[in-house]
Amino acid sequence: MTSIRDVLGDSLAVGERFRLSLEERDGRLVADHPNEASPLDIAVVDGLDRLEERPPAESVTVEILGRTVDGHVAGRVVDSDRNGTA
Repeated sequence: MTSIRDVLGDSLAVGERFRLSLEERDGRLVADHPNEASPLDIAVVDGLDRLEERPPAESVTVEILGRTVDGHVAGRVVDSDRNGTA
């Protein structure tokens, strides 16, 4: 079976972490993908319990996961601290 990681891993940056600004779109927290070559934006689906407010006022560190959700690549919040430490 071919996974999204195999097909689009480089352009989607699966496994990479980025500081991103999140906004709410259609009931989901979403961020523009920082890689211009990515065909998908990021939907944050895991680690939401780390957020004090939704959407957060400050950017957060998000790790790109190897799956898609509703036409977005899935991500998880790994840190919501301004310093970006996990």
